[in-house]
Amino acid sequence: MKHLELRFDAGVTTVTLNRPEVRNAFNDEVIAEMTAVFSELGERPEVRCVVLAGNGPAFCAGADLNWMKRMAGYTRDENLADAAALANMLRVLYRCPKPTIARVQGDVYAGGTGLVAACDIAVSVESAQYCLSEVKLGLIPATISPYVIRAMGERAAHRYFLTAERFSAAEALRIGFVHEVVPADSLDAKVAELAQALVQAGPAAVKACKELVQHVGGRDITQLLIDRTVQNIADIRVSDEGREGIQAFLGKRKPGWLPKAE
Repeated sequence: MKHLELRFDAGVTTVTLNRPEVRNAFNDEVIAEMTAVFSELGERPEVRCVVLAGNGPAFCAGADLNWMKRMAGYTRDENLADAAALANMLRVLYRCPKPTIARVQGDVYAGGTGLVAACDIAVSVESAQYCLSEVKLGLIPATISPYVIRAMGERAAHRYFLTAERFSAAEALRIGFVHEVVPADSLDAKVAELAQALVQAGPAAVKACKELVQHVGGRDITQLLIDRTVQNIADIRVSDEGREGIQAFLGKRKPGWLPKAE
């Protein structure tokens, strides 16, 4: 791959944006690579967790300037196709069957916030700055909005979408956009701690939990929704993994999905 680095380590795969010279800004090539990589990783049984990281001082600065220059001359149909590719990449990341962690080592701007929001868990260094800067360019954060609004909430989105203010990692934590804020020298340890928690859990249960949150979040508590959750727990209880987990707990042993001690 031209713009991404992959590292595999005991069930944890790290996908690293590797365009530090442009602050990991993305273009059509990056979008295509990200879509392909997360589609593939989602289907690989040995992958239990995916960490999304970035090389260099910034996590992701949004859209690449040269790509934006090309877009300035696009027709509406060309813009529709271009935006659809970005929307599909974000959907693939959000819907990835494997749990995802954003390892935010630096600043996050514009479309980069969509990458953070589409991940299940986000850990940020305390020095990172965040900004939804689109309105300063006469644009709107439309494609990323379903994910960013879910992550930070409508009230915060009203402010930061409209003002394009920069906000700190501490503010990102306060509004729920990230889950942890740590010093730079503690970032890898915190990400590894969370990744190990995900690897230790039942892989089918983790996948089902991710789908559960995405299905239940924001919905009215109707009888249909209640019936769906009843079916969910009944199905997982009679699954091979569910039975193994309960039997292991009652037998005071490790479940079969954990690596065997050497």
